Amino acid sequence: MSGFSDDGLYALSHLDVLESEAVHIFREVAGEFERPVILFSGGKDSIVMLHLALKAFAPAPVPFTLLHVDTGHNFPEVLAYRDRVVAEHGLRLHVASVQEFIDDGRLRERPDGTRNPLQTAPLLDAIEQNRFDAVFGGGRRDEEKARAKERVFSLRDEFGSWDPRRQRPELWQLYNGRHAPGEHVRVFPLSNWTELDVWQYIAHEKIELPEIYFAHEREVFSRQGMWLAAGDWGGPKDTEPLERRRVRYRTVGDMSCTGAVESDAVTIEDVITEIAVSRLTERGATRADDKLSEAAMEDRKREGYF
Repeated sequence: MSGFSDDGLYALSHLDVLESEAVHIFREVAGEFERPVILFSGGKDSIVMLHLALKAFAPAPVPFTLLHVDTGHNFPEVLAYRDRVVAEHGLRLHVASVQEFIDDGRLRERPDGTRNPLQTAPLLDAIEQNRFDAVFGGGRRDEEKARAKERVFSLRDEFGSWDPRRQRPELWQLYNGRHAPGEHVRVFPLSNWTELDVWQYIAHEKIELPEIYFAHEREVFSRQGMWLAAGDWGGPKDTEPLERRRVRYRTVGDMSCTGAVESDAVTIEDVITEIAVSRLTERGATRADDKLSEAAMEDRKREGYF
């Protein structure tokens, strides 16, 4: 990525700078907190985040547990990828299950079948039970306006709630992890990355991804302007006929609210070209849960969501 400029000076590329910042953040957290954890779903941002963590501590193992909040409606290809990576690197994975919370009555199914908003309770329970004091997430500021407000180190209170008024300044990459007992800090190493940066980094580092990120044939149906996959979560309805289309996923979450986009991009280079000309953010184009209200993401963050 780096190299010599035309005037003979050694120069870092923008990807070098982003990687260096993220590695610095991982090492800062390792030195400042007692029980950090990395959210890992098998989605591209969490994959890049784990890749950076592996780099940050090599040749030693990653000193953090992984945590996945499993909605029970995840894409099978992504879960298979998650388990394969965990086994390959000898990592520790803790799974917080939305289904368990539904089965024992702590949560109720939503009428629309969407479980993404139900992730907050299992997440906060896992944080409390395991006494995690720093939680790495793959959120980026370019994804959504509420995430654009958040700092790299985001303080959460004893209920996991986010208050914009408690955001701390982060001048000169100096991060303040101070927190009271019961509170914790959410940490976002990819805050300053864009979707295009993520894909360019994946290309440069030759990082393997789940196949659903590339164009493939899939049975989908149209709802709210998005192509959703059929599943046992309640879709499609009788008025939503299934169609076989060539699609790929820009972001991966609960099947009930994650839409596919029509695409012919079968390689990383194809995807990069496609993203470069897109005028819609990945969440704006493919996430139904962000369309529940104008402030849907910010409301969920105040409740303890990422």
